[in-house]
Amino acid sequence: MNILICGDIVGRSGRESVERFLPQIVKQDKIDFVIINGENSASGFGITSKICKKLYDLGVDVITSGNHIWDQKEILPYIDSDTRLLRPCNFPDNTPGRGYGVYKSKGGEIVAVINVMCRLFMDNLEDPFKSVESIIDSLKVKYGLTSIIIDIHGESTSEKMSLGHYFDGKVCAIVGTHTHVPTADLQILEKGTFYQTDLGMCGDYNSVIGMNKDACIQRFTKKFLKTKLEPAGGEGTLCGTVLEINDKSKVIKFKQIIKGGRLER
Repeated sequence: MNILICGDIVGRSGRESVERFLPQIVKQDKIDFVIINGENSASGFGITSKICKKLYDLGVDVITSGNHIWDQKEILPYIDSDTRLLRPCNFPDNTPGRGYGVYKSKGGEIVAVINVMCRLFMDNLEDPFKSVESIIDSLKVKYGLTSIIIDIHGESTSEKMSLGHYFDGKVCAIVGTHTHVPTADLQILEKGTFYQTDLGMCGDYNSVIGMNKDACIQRFTKKFLKTKLEPAGGEGTLCGTVLEINDKSKVIKFKQIIKGGRLER
């Protein structure tokens, strides 16, 4: 089974990069399952039901998110009805939506996806270690050997890495999102789990993490100005990773995908 996981979509440039490159990646790499983080896809802040439908039409199977999931108010009444749109699992129990889901790939393999958010430099949510561990335990009981993928949405590389090593050997793959910068530390950890600190973003890299660079610079150099941040509008780059998973739910091959825009290889 081949799984494609893409980083945060940022604004129109990010959406256009996904529209342009996703179908050809799915075809060329014989992708069976697609996961993408969509929490910045609506003008850089949040996601809408319309964008969700467009992504599903393009072949996306699951949309993960993070701290911007509630930025578009229309998502509150919508998220409970969409089993493929995830929010971090360590929000309080009465939060709308779901933090994980179990799905089937094109070939019929079971794929579980868990979305969790870090706490360092982020919102003060429930313990991500305990939250994910309880989900894994329930998945193991119900489904046995399952390809479990975790999207860790977090600012701190150390917290992401700690979560990675903590769950090494317990899940198939752990990938990070949120910083919008693709890391080069793709690896199989000691106990067999694939790990990457951050997938990067799908967006315009002639920017400051996807946002208009002039407005961002003003925020840092002129603290008295309250400039509105908007996504950069140039050509976007799609960033992600392709995983080849065997029948024992182990990643046996992986490669980084960087297509289009300023970062294309």
